[in-house]
Amino acid sequence: MRILDTHDEVLRRLTHERQKVFAKFTSDNCPTCEQLTKPFIRLSDDPAFENILFVRLNSEENPVAKQMMQEKVAPFFVSYCQGQLLECDTLFTEEEVKNMILRLRHYMPKAS
Repeated sequence: MRILDTHDEVLRRLTHERQKVFAKFTSDNCPTCEQLTKPFIRLSDDPAFENILFVRLNSEENPVAKQMMQEKVAPFFVSYCQGQLLECDTLFTEEEVKNMILRLRHYMPKAS
């Protein structure tokens, strides 16, 4: 399993250190979070996504995540490329999660 359980401060650092990061923000007692746990693990182990760092944060334990999710519900997913937030949304199905990861995988950052 290539999922790193982390918190706000480390996530901020990782999004700048790693080219591509995919984050899952969860909440306690969230049925959809639980339902997407196995697919999230499976996708993180998929060789097609080996260049993406998968991280998981508990939104209740992380102030920045909690603020980010004020208008959203868990599970909330965020994709980053070179420190830039690309997409963020509440997702409910494995297909939605996989599609967001595929968009991140295919995203080509502009050369500076």
